[in-house]
Amino acid sequence: MSLQIDSITLREIQLPLVEPFRISSGVTTTRRILLLELVDADGASTWSECVAGDFPNYSPESIDTATLAIREWLAPRVLGRRFETPRDVSAALSEDLRGHEMAQAAIEMGAWALAATKAGQSLSSLLGGTRKRIGTGISIGIQSSPAELADKAEKALAEGYRKIKLKIKPGQDLDYLHAVRERLGPDAPLMADANNAYTLDDTDHLVQLDDLDLVMVEQPLAWDDVARHAELQRRMRTPVCLDESITNIARAEDMIRLQAGRIVNIKPGRVAGFTASKAIHA
Repeated sequence: MSLQIDSITLREIQLPLVEPFRISSGVTTTRRILLLELVDADGASTWSECVAGDFPNYSPESIDTATLAIREWLAPRVLGRRFETPRDVSAALSEDLRGHEMAQAAIEMGAWALAATKAGQSLSSLLGGTRKRIGTGISIGIQSSPAELADKAEKALAEGYRKIKLKIKPGQDLDYLHAVRERLGPDAPLMADANNAYTLDDTDHLVQLDDLDLVMVEQPLAWDDVARHAELQRRMRTPVCLDESITNIARAEDMIRLQAGRIVNIKPGRVAGFTASKAIHA
C-alpha cells in the first residue's frame, strides 16, 4: 500500500495535568503537546504525536526544537513523494541526519498510521502485532512521603494496573519503596525509575534495591550511558532497564554486548519511530 503525504499540519495544545508529576529532574503541571495531522494524496488522513517535552531534561529534544526540525528539515523530505512502505519514509527521514529522533518519529509513526488507514486495517496488525489485549501499567511520580506513595500505589493496584513504576531520586528512594512493598505485599509487580539521578558512587546504595524484589530499576545512571550501567548491573541482582540510553538499534546492541542491563524500554518516539522499534525488538 503506497502512500504520498500531501500535507502535514502542526498543532500545539496545552494539557493541564490532574496533579503535578514529579521525577528526579523536575516537576510538570501542564504539558505542551505537539500534534501532527497527515493527509495523503488519496484523501486519507490521520494524526500522530511528537513526544518531546516542553524542556530538554529527558532528552536533548523539546517541543520547540522538534517543531523547527519538522518544519525546516524533515517535512520537506517526505511531502509530495510517493513511498511504497512506511519503512521507506523512515529511511528518507534519517538519511544524513544526526539526532532529532522524536521529530522523525512524529512523521514516521504518522506514516504507519496513514498506511494502516488506507489499508483498512488496524495499526497493530500492520506492525505485525498478535495480541488482542495488553496489560497496562502506571507511572507514579515522587511523593512527599513514603505513606503517600504507598497510598497511591495501593489505589493503582486496586484499579487493575498490571505493573506499577515508582519514580525515585536520592533521599526519596529506599524508605519509599519499602513502604510500598510492605503495603502491597511480596507479589506486587513493582519497579523503580530513577531518570538518571545516580552515579556509580551510589552503587552500594543502589545494591540495596535487591532486597525489594523489583521487576527492574530503570535508567539509574546518566541518560547517555551504557558502559557504567554494565558495571552497576554486575553488582546488582535487580535487572537494570535502559530507557534514555537507547536511541537506536546500535545502542541496544551495545547494551547487549556489554551486558549493561537485562530490559530495554522501547519507546517508539525516542528511537525515531516504529521501524527502529521493530528492529530493536527483533
